[in-house]
This record gives sequence, structure tokens and C-alpha cells, in this order.
Amino acid sequence: MPGLTDWAAGLMDQARDTYGVNPVVFLSVFLGSGPVFYYSLFRLLRSLARRDGRGTGLWSAVFLAATAAPYLYVLLFGRNLPVWVYGILVLLIGQGVWSLARRLRKNKKGDPNEREEP
Repeated sequence: MPGLTDWAAGLMDQARDTYGVNPVVFLSVFLGSGPVFYYSLFRLLRSLARRDGRGTGLWSAVFLAATAAPYLYVLLFGRNLPVWVYGILVLLIGQGVWSLARRLRKNKKGDPNEREEP
């Protein structure tokens, strides 16, 4: 099976040369975040079913972090990434900031449906 191993080694060398990332590290982070991803998905769905607002926020953040971890590695340590990758990142961050600002404005106005009870 030297053909398959040579092909995989060629892909790894190409990723190192083109993007400056180690594919073994990417794969390790990807596989390591898998159990966290599935557990946070389970907890997120359970908190949604129970209508637990605090749990939903927490587990959705853990779910997002587990999903984004390997790609953040590429983004932080890689080079020569396509411009559209940065464009999508800016759009996602902008949407998150806009959503947070909108929610904060609603809470400030005193909407009783959005306020948390002590």
C-alpha cells in the first residue's frame, strides 16, 4: 500500500507548504474536540427541551468552541489563506456583535420577556 501512504504524505507536505500548518496538529485538535462537540450538543438539546436559558447559553458557547477549535488553529497559525475565509470570519463576528447589541438594547428598555429574574 505504498501508493496510499505516498498520497497522504504528499497532501500533508502540500498543506505544510501552502498554509504553514501541521496536519497532524489539526487532526489532533479536530479529533480531540469531537467528544466535547457531541457532549455539548447533547447538553444543548437537553437545556432547550427544559427551557433553561442559562444552560442553553453555556452549552451553545461550548458547542461553538468545539466546532471552531480546529479551524481557529488554521486561522491563527496558518498563512496564505484565501481572502474569502477572512471575509466570512468578519461577517460572523459582525453578526454576533450586532445580535449582542440588539439584545442588550432590548434588556435596557425593560422588555419583561427578555429580563432575567434574580
